[in-house]
Amino acid sequence: MHAEGLDLIGRLGLAGIRARGWEADVVGGLTLGADPVAYAVARASWGSPPPVHAFTVRKAAKTHGAGRRIEGCFEAGAAVVVAEDVITTGGSALEAARVVREEGGTVLGVLAVVDRQEGGRAALEAAGLAVHILVSVRELVEGSL
Repeated sequence: MHAEGLDLIGRLGLAGIRARGWEADVVGGLTLGADPVAYAVARASWGSPPPVHAFTVRKAAKTHGAGRRIEGCFEAGAAVVVAEDVITTGGSALEAARVVREEGGTVLGVLAVVDRQEGGRAALEAAGLAVHILVSVRELVEGSL
């Protein structure tokens, strides 16, 4: 959540989304890991239209109010990129994609900052989700960025 990191992740994430040809309305995922990634991408898009707004998927529906699982700029019919900070098993992104689809969104793909290379990417792809990774754990360890 460092300001410089948010700027970098926002710009790189937005560039990745656009390089994939994903014409997203919104970006977001399961709280808490996806939140700073989604907010950084949304902020970066404001200075480089068209804007991509952000949303959050709650881990459980609220027990009061509207009882929503999704908060933010999401609407049924939205084209969505699911965000992740780190992919390990892929479970959080799969859960976020499931909730988005149940609420009427179309999942274009998954954007993750780091792939731990522990099978999560393969699990997401096996579920039919395209995946864009900013960096792998191997690249971080080897310093080959």
